[in-house]
Amino acid sequence: MPHRPLVFVSGLTFGDYLLWNWSLNSNHAVLELVSGLTLPPLAVAWLWLLVLTLARLIAHGTGRSLDRAQVRRGRRRGQPARVPSARAGGAPGATSAQAAPTHGAALAQGAPTSAASAGSSPGKLAA
Repeated sequence: MPHRPLVFVSGLTFGDYLLWNWSLNSNHAVLELVSGLTLPPLAVAWLWLLVLTLARLIAHGTGRSLDRAQVRRGRRRGQPARVPSARAGGAPGATSAQAAPTHGAALAQGAPTSAASAGSSPGKLAA
């Protein structure tokens, strides 16, 4: 990531500080007031950008940074890619039942459920 915002705000903050210091010594009251009022917000912005830049450098050094493609996909490094679903443009002719097994598919495969293992279902009984 480019460091232009940090450099730009650093220059503005240092220049404002020099202007404020000069106007204090030269008895320029209006310039002293304006530069004195703009110096604290610039200093806070500079400090915030410095903290963000240091955090990014630390994250980049540890290998935890995300590249833009991974951010768009919403995953981190080392995670496997998701299987595309039918809605996301999966295989042609695929339906939602083919994309993810449902409760009925689990029963058809013989997987026990809590209601089947209890012996009676709490719903309607067949005649």
